[in-house]
Amino acid sequence: MKLGFSPEEEAFRAECADWLNGQMQGAFADIRGLTGLTEKPERRRDWERQLAAHRWSCIGWPERWGGRDASIVQQVIFAEEYARAGAPNRLNHVGVELAGPTILAFGSDEQKARYLPGIASGDAIWCQGFSEPGAGSDLAAVQMRAELRDDQWVMNGQKIWTSLAQFSDWIFVIARTEPGSVGRNGLSFLMVPIDQPGVSIRPIEQINGEAEFNETFFDDAVCDASDILGAPGDGWRVAMALLSFERGVSTLAQQMQFRNELDAVIAAARANGASRDPILRQRIARAEIGLRLMRYGALRMLSNADRSAIDGAALTYKIQWATWRRDLGELAMDVLGQAGEVSDAEGYHFPMLANLFLYSRADTIYGGTNQIQRNIIAERGLGLPREPRGAA
Repeated sequence: MKLGFSPEEEAFRAECADWLNGQMQGAFADIRGLTGLTEKPERRRDWERQLAAHRWSCIGWPERWGGRDASIVQQVIFAEEYARAGAPNRLNHVGVELAGPTILAFGSDEQKARYLPGIASGDAIWCQGFSEPGAGSDLAAVQMRAELRDDQWVMNGQKIWTSLAQFSDWIFVIARTEPGSVGRNGLSFLMVPIDQPGVSIRPIEQINGEAEFNETFFDDAVCDASDILGAPGDGWRVAMALLSFERGVSTLAQQMQFRNELDAVIAAARANGASRDPILRQRIARAEIGLRLMRYGALRMLSNADRSAIDGAALTYKIQWATWRRDLGELAMDVLGQAGEVSDAEGYHFPMLANLFLYSRADTIYGGTNQIQRNIIAERGLGLPREPRGAA
């Protein structure tokens, strides 16, 4: 695995850094350092369009569809400089990193022409509709139904934990399109416009006071018959490929946030003297080591030639980062001490860390609990048999 950078790659780094720093210190200084995703959504849309106008929105995509045909190394460099500049978390992360690559892999030329330009330009924000009240970590248990009537899919059901649905224009869903089917069979991957009478969104207030997640209800909601990725009944395969993208290049954007959070913990420890505590220093060192290991693991995943396959590194990544960030949140509170419990107080200097702690409580739950992740590693990674139901 290559860990160094060539002179040409360092020149690309300088280009990225110059542009990003100019934006964050200029026209977009007001959103520099934003971590939550619900604050200043319109400015975040402006930022998405600004990235697109200068062809930084989806640099790994083909030039034909608004990208730069950037190599994996260039994408790593851009993610690092994006973090270093303090650029905000992407409002259209799901569109650029998940929907777009999946459409590129499975879509027809007509579908690519229909969906990709809007994602690349920042004009079409996407969200993900996988989980349901009775199908969280077990995606194969989804019950949302879709029926093909004439030239439209008609959908009924509910999705939950749909991040940023209130700001989105499109949602991709897994729905059961074969009556009587169970498990992985009979599922289809549909792309649904949100602005229609059949779709309603109810925000879910989180412990940190934000409402990033939503319940999304489908009551005879529709999409065109052509708004299906892959063949009817092929939804499981498409969804698994999408999850491989979630554990691919998109992990680099995630790690830029982790880097900033750890740096904030270190700054707090230096400011209040907690860095003199040998136990806390040791925990900070372990967090630094863990973050670097995650970076190397992400690079290993990205070195896989078959980007639609989930290898062993990808199978372990979710439990790795979720556990690391949960521990980082607890470390942040231990570094702050009692000051960490009064985040609304005047003169409080570390709001990021309070939000980190509260948000990280969900990290080992959403996207597949740690327990589910261990089962996936055992069954899909190690090939171990499932324990029979009712076994002691």
